[in-house]
Amino acid sequence: MKKVELVEAVAETAGLTKSDASKAVDAFCSTITDALKKGDKVPLVGFGTFAVSERAAREGRNPRTGETVTIPARKAVTFKAGTALKDAVN
Repeated sequence: MKKVELVEAVAETAGLTKSDASKAVDAFCSTITDALKKGDKVPLVGFGTFAVSERAAREGRNPRTGETVTIPARKAVTFKAGTALKDAVN
């Protein structure tokens, strides 16, 4: 589902105009992004939890040359689905 399709679905489900639904989707995404930048978890009961995890630096190999390269440490966004979401999908 693309963002345009999500906005249309939100507009239809919530009885909003597409413009208002687009603002709501944008606000939702930016709020979660801002919270994750601060290092906070974002739990949505019944849906899932967005969080940031630390990835340690590690050694890797260039598949072309076989040369060992260092992959730097970084932060990664994770999402763990809640029970209600898992049950709805299965």
